[in-house]
Amino acid sequence: MPLLSGRPANVLEMAQHGMTEMVNNAIDHSEGETVQFLVDRTASKLSLVVADDGVGIFRKITRALSLPDERLALLELSKGKLTTDPRRHSGEGIFFTSRMFDRFQIASGELLFDHDASAEDDMLFDHDAPRTGTTVFMEIRPDSARTVTEVFQAFSSGPDDYAFARTVVPVRLARIGDENLVSRSQAKRLLQRVDRFRTVVLDFEGVERIGQAFADEVFRVFANEHPAIELIPIHASPEVQQLIRR
Repeated sequence: MPLLSGRPANVLEMAQHGMTEMVNNAIDHSEGETVQFLVDRTASKLSLVVADDGVGIFRKITRALSLPDERLALLELSKGKLTTDPRRHSGEGIFFTSRMFDRFQIASGELLFDHDASAEDDMLFDHDAPRTGTTVFMEIRPDSARTVTEVFQAFSSGPDDYAFARTVVPVRLARIGDENLVSRSQAKRLLQRVDRFRTVVLDFEGVERIGQAFADEVFRVFANEHPAIELIPIHASPEVQQLIRR
């Protein structure tokens, strides 16, 4: 906190939230022995880093959810409400923290999760220098007008209700490697745990086409089985839109 003196109250609150959540995650989940943190303040940005020497967040999620590939851990993180210790955690810390900062990254093993507020997008990259443990990087402008309340309200069920009821799912993260999204099993992979939300925005950015079975599983089978859940497709190509309408 002494390094953050003079920062606006809203930026202080987001910095405190992010640092607290990420340090607590390292303590409770990493299975490591040490945690390091860094505060770097300049005139144009505030950067926070939390690093541990544990098992690695993507590996741990993959193991806990029995996922076939660590890349799918990024899909689950993007949905929110994900925790490997549901008795003690709600699984909302990483999701909301990533939305508070201008740039939020998690590097672990050979993967890098990147959320850029300017693009409102979640990206997955292969990391050039594989690393042990987990490193979280958070960056925000000192003049940011964003607030903690604003971030929570964006994913709540209403102005007077802070329930985490809305999520945005990047559909492309359901792919492993260069595979096309054509099968029902891939659709079920995409829809895992989304029944915990009332509104599910399916972002088809970067997905040029899908298979008939994939579309049918999402927009007919799942929709009929969960009539209380609103499915909203966005950024769908004309070909994807046609299959959804069909």
